This record gives sequence, structure tokens and C-alpha cells, in this order.
Amino acid sequence: MRLSSLVKTSADVAATSKRLAKIDLLASLLKQAAPDEIEITIAYLSGSVRQSKTGIGWATLQASRPEPAATPSLEIADVDATLATIATTSGKGSAAAKSELLRNLFGTATAEEQDFLFRLLTGELRQGALEGIMVEAVAKAAALPANDVRRAAMLAGDLASVARAALTEGAAGLAAFAVQVFRPIQPMLAQTATDVQDALTRIGATAFEYKLDGARIQVHKKGREVKVYSRLLNEVTKAVPEVVEVAQALPFDEVILDGEAIALAPDGRPLPFQATMRRFGRKLDVDSLRGELPLSPFFFDILYADGETLLGEPYRKRADMLAANVPESQRPRHLRTADGGQAQSFFEAALAGGHEGLMAKGLDSPYEAGARGAAWMKIKQANTLDLVVLAAEWGHGRRQGWLSNLHLGARDPAGGFVMLGKTFKGMTDELLEWQTKRLQEIEVGREGHVVYVRPELVVEIAFNGLQESPIYPGGLALRFARVVRYRDDKKVADADTIETVKKIAGLSPGP
Repeated sequence: MRLSSLVKTSADVAATSKRLAKIDLLASLLKQAAPDEIEITIAYLSGSVRQSKTGIGWATLQASRPEPAATPSLEIADVDATLATIATTSGKGSAAAKSELLRNLFGTATAEEQDFLFRLLTGELRQGALEGIMVEAVAKAAALPANDVRRAAMLAGDLASVARAALTEGAAGLAAFAVQVFRPIQPMLAQTATDVQDALTRIGATAFEYKLDGARIQVHKKGREVKVYSRLLNEVTKAVPEVVEVAQALPFDEVILDGEAIALAPDGRPLPFQATMRRFGRKLDVDSLRGELPLSPFFFDILYADGETLLGEPYRKRADMLAANVPESQRPRHLRTADGGQAQSFFEAALAGGHEGLMAKGLDSPYEAGARGAAWMKIKQANTLDLVVLAAEWGHGRRQGWLSNLHLGARDPAGGFVMLGKTFKGMTDELLEWQTKRLQEIEVGREGHVVYVRPELVVEIAFNGLQESPIYPGGLALRFARVVRYRDDKKVADADTIETVKKIAGLSPGP
């Protein structure tokens, strides 16, 4: 398939606000893709490339744009192959070699194709082809039910591979994406409630659990073999031997568990999140660090057990099965109540124990893999949001030479981000040093003292409230915002949306 066909579809999708029209355009293009082009097409239409790290910066791209070609001839497979070569080019002279490969690639592209590639490689491609729309487009192109495609994508954690199976093998291809031990499942996510009464009102029959400030883990066991996956579905088994040992002792032959691993102080209080994450960044000397910083696993859900898939079962059944098979010491404290006073006391006990707050879960709800459904709510003492860093400003005075003032945005489900304000508060010198280096690595341009970056970093922001603001496009601004921590365990797709922000502010989220 010619890149020009994909570029035209991308522009047409961006130009229409009608969901069904977007789906029709995307489905039409997917039908034209050859089997080995489907995964590339899905990636590019979603605004990403298949190579995790290309090492291509904004300045390199700017310097690698020769005069555009007059007529389109570039194939998407050639683009993917060139990027794969760039991603694996390293060592002495690699910068020059990458630049030459980029110049040759851009020299074959028309002006429209060059613009598309530039925005694709800088993370600035905003065309409205979000995953929900892409799922429906795949379903339409393959003439399959959208729910079947969506379920397969949740189980696979990868829409591109599901799209290839759906378009080349039909329903039989989708059937292969069943719950399977050692194939991680996208985790279910939570919305935010303002307090326990808000959660009770919105969910109904509710169970509350301590919200642990640890690292999300998904544990798969088959016989004595255990594998542990991170929130991002990366295998981390070697880093967490104590989690493996706990799982091996559980009375299941096959099981998939959802939970948290957390570092605790000798008195049982949780250590800061950063302490827990030290364990997940270590590949060597795990045993010595384990002695210094042991991890405790806590399991709060069960997704599969000895041949039975539990995703569609109500939470009360999953929780009961968990309680019957996992020791209380390896589960978060749990309370089922419809009484607001009891729930508030439970919330206060969680805070007194050093925890973040509570999770509220609908007793009748299924496990919605990969979704931020309304059946799970997180309740914290302080208002916090997971936002995306859009830019940063060079500091002055004591912060001279550091990128300090962050521009923060909430995710817009229609595409892009909605800026909510700026902050330079809550940053240590160590964080400022790391932040300055990391932001320059993902820089896409500068304007005066402002450095604009690819929207790749998620940061947890505490704030004291929201106020109406004519300055920002969402009409809202954070009050007294401050950095809590960077969330390198979260993707940009996990960041909070502008609808969530509006709900917190007590405004209608809109259609």
C-alpha cells in the first residue's frame, strides 16, 4: 500500500467530527492493506510507530527534510523497514547513519507525506483515530461484531495483532485470543470519586478496599512456573522473587491474579512509591536489594482459575473465590457496606495506616479488561490527577539551567490534550536534573523559554481545587498544583481525561 493512501485517509479522518464517517474511512483503508501491512497501518493510523525507540529527535528530523518528491511512490512497508533499521543502528557514526537514512526516506516522500511522517515521528499526529474507533473500524472491515474485536484486543493487549487475525482469518482468528496463562491481559482501570458517598451513589452495591500505593502486578501461574507482569504488560518476574514464592504456595494449578507489590516498613506501613519502584528497575543484584527492600504482594482480583475464565463473573464471586484461596495477609483490607458512615470510618483507617485511600468496586460488575469503567472508583484524601507533560519552561534564579515549570494537559477522548495549567512546585533538585535531561530527549520544538515535548510522560499532580479560567481551552485551571511523582508505570492512554476533570469540578462532562 502506498503511504499516500494512508496519509489521505488520515487527513480525511481528522477533517470529520462524525464518528461513523471516521469508522467508514478507516475500514475502507484497512480492506486495502495486505496481510503484512495491517499492523503497520493500525500503528500509523493510531499515531505511533512499531519501533519502541528510534533515537530520532526533533532537530534531526528538521535537518533531514530535503525537497519533497513531486509524485507519491513510497510504500508503508518501506517506511517501516527504514525505521526498523534506524532503531537498530548504534555505535560510532550512528547519528550520521540515521540522518542519512532519514534524508533518503524523506527525499522519496511528497510534501504531504513528509508532513505526516514528521508529525508521526514527533508524536504530534492528531487525527482522531482513537482505539475505540479503530476497534469498530477493524470490525467493520472484517465484517465481525465489534464486541468480539474489542474483547480480543483487551485479552491480547495489542489491537494490531488482533486486526491482522480478524482481517485474514475472520472469526476463527479472533477465537484464538482467549484467556491464556502467560499471555498478560490489559488491567481494569478506575475512575475518580470525590468521596465515599459519591462512590456509593454512583456504584450502588459496593465493596471498599484499601488503595495500596504500590506497583500493579499481574501474576500468572501454571504448576510451579510463575510469571509476573507489570501494569504495562512487561514481564518483571526476575525482579520480584518473593512474589513468585507467594504465588507458588497458592492452591491453584493454573491462575491469573491481579494485584499490587509494595515495599513496607518494619511496622507494616507502606514506603513511598519510589522505594517500591526501585525494585522494578533492578536487573542485577536482586537478592541483595531484596534483603534491603523486600516486597509484599497483595492480590485484589482473580481473572482465571483452573480452566475457568472469570472476567465476566460479578466482582462478588471473584472476591469470594479470592478470599477462599488467598491468605488474608496477602489481600488488601476489604469491607462491603452500603452505609456511608462505615465507609468513611474505613477510609479514615486506610489513611491512618499510611495508604492512599480506598478503592470502591461494584459487587455486580465484571472485570472490564483495559477499560476505565464506572464500576471501579478510587477515593483519595488529596485531589490528584494523572496528567501529560506538554511542555516546560526554563527556570530562573536557583533553577537557572533547569526545565522547571511544567505545562500540564488532560487527555481529550476526541484526540489531543486539554491544557489545565502549569506548575513548578513539588520538585527536588534530583527530580529537576532528571526532568531537564528527559524532556530534552523528547523535545519537538522551542519558542522563547518554552520547550515543547512529545506527549509521552505521565505525571501525578496534586491540587487544591479547580477554577474556571478563560485562559485555557477547557475553561478550567488547577489551583495550587504540585508534582507528586512521575508515573513511568503508566502510558499516556492511562492519563485522566477532561471528562474526569469536569466531573471533579462538578460540571457536566458534555456529550
